[in-house]
Amino acid sequence: MVEQRIEEITRANLAFYAAFESLDMLRMDKVWAHLEYVTCIHPGWNLRSDWPAVRDSWVLIFNNTFSMKFELSDVQIQVAGDLGWVICAEHLTSRQDDQPVETRVLATNLFERIGDEWLMIHHHGSPVMG
Repeated sequence: MVEQRIEEITRANLAFYAAFESLDMLRMDKVWAHLEYVTCIHPGWNLRSDWPAVRDSWVLIFNNTFSMKFELSDVQIQVAGDLGWVICAEHLTSRQDDQPVETRVLATNLFERIGDEWLMIHHHGSPVMG
């Protein structure tokens, strides 16, 4: 049972990063729970709470980015009941203008099992300095 849920959370996490890389808000809408208690902290940003504010943060990012590519490392996945979380290092290459920018971010992604789906309820990214 735990192994199956870890596999499901792994797929949900991969769907989140596929939506992120696609810069497609409709795909991002599908991976998040649209609930008042969802939260998001992008690197260098203040906390966003409640689905409309979280969604708005993704719209801002997607409207100001030309491309994103993630490679994940140090992935750790845990599950407890209907909650699952992923801790990982994001190796991100993005373009906001003509020059690619490479950054490394430590991320925590929290998923809740709602019905038969694992939906994101929290994303927190912290930049790695140096």
